[in-house]
Amino acid sequence: MMPVAPTASTAGFVAAPPTHRAAGQPWIRSAGFDGLWILGSPFLALIVVAALPPVLRHSGQLPLWAWVALVVLIDVAHVYSTLFRTYFDTARRQRFRTLLWVVPLGCYIAGVGVYALGGGLWFWRILAYAAVFHFVRQQYGFLRLYSRFEPAAAARHLDTILVYAATLYPLLWWHLSRPRNFNWFVAGDFVQYDWPAGRLVLGALYVGLLGTYLLKEARQWYATRQLNWPRNLLLLGTAASWYVGIVVFNADLVFTLLNVVAHGIPYVALVWTSSQPPSSPSASRNTRNWWQGRYGVLLFLGSLFGLALLEEGLWDGLIWQEHPAVFGWFQHLPALSDSAALALLLPLLALPQATHYVLDGFIWRRNS
Repeated sequence: MMPVAPTASTAGFVAAPPTHRAAGQPWIRSAGFDGLWILGSPFLALIVVAALPPVLRHSGQLPLWAWVALVVLIDVAHVYSTLFRTYFDTARRQRFRTLLWVVPLGCYIAGVGVYALGGGLWFWRILAYAAVFHFVRQQYGFLRLYSRFEPAAAARHLDTILVYAATLYPLLWWHLSRPRNFNWFVAGDFVQYDWPAGRLVLGALYVGLLGTYLLKEARQWYATRQLNWPRNLLLLGTAASWYVGIVVFNADLVFTLLNVVAHGIPYVALVWTSSQPPSSPSASRNTRNWWQGRYGVLLFLGSLFGLALLEEGLWDGLIWQEHPAVFGWFQHLPALSDSAALALLLPLLALPQATHYVLDGFIWRRNS
């Protein structure tokens, strides 16, 4: 694998991709790896959506198999990939040793305070908006990675505006519409107000922005006969997956599929490829962590899946009790309903997620 050097940003912060420029394009690792695991994820999800039976493209119900595959094994699992760039990485564990105990402690205290003062709705609402910020900034971060070889020209500001618009326009449309057949976490976590005129104005502005971007790219192609294909595929995939998942369809499965696949798989892929040790002949085995080496991918993915199943089992046994067919053993746990107990337990169960959101703002900075 390619050696890693800190050069650009992801998740809204500075990441560490290889510095090579394969075939004149700013791939993070290679055209094949990026195309399959990072840029191709939203297009694969869109193909699956197109192949779904009509009933599933308009239903507010998420089938059990989809919940396990998408929510548990991708969405929850991707949260734990942060461990492999922090707690499970020997060098970064030393570098961030103070941060790695301050952040979870601070998140837990804040979560208990929010639940105690505002109740469950405000706890989930704040967590939902933190997740939205994380999801939006990830797309900006990938944009910066795929623009890292381009000059700092005025045209880059248009790229930045578009990647934010591609995520924020569907989100604002959602906020200005009637309740949908899906939620981010729980019913009512987003503040919504039905305003058709506002949606119309936002749509017109968005179309105008898309047209301006296409004109800019056409001029570049006419002048240089070159295009930044990774950047354009990233923007296209982002715009298509967010728009189709939120605006075009009103189905829980479609939203979850497009939202989770387009976010979780690229994040896991980036953590994996940016955390590999140098492949030079002089590299020592001592530079490897326990999950790297011949069976590294199996250990990596197996750990993510195992931790995700454990967390969701605790959620289901102690709080939700909705999936006994999947988490039968966890049904023996006592279901908690006391508000004081929930104020202590919910922030603890949500701690991996909250810590993931906060640590993501530090672990991708330059020289991290």
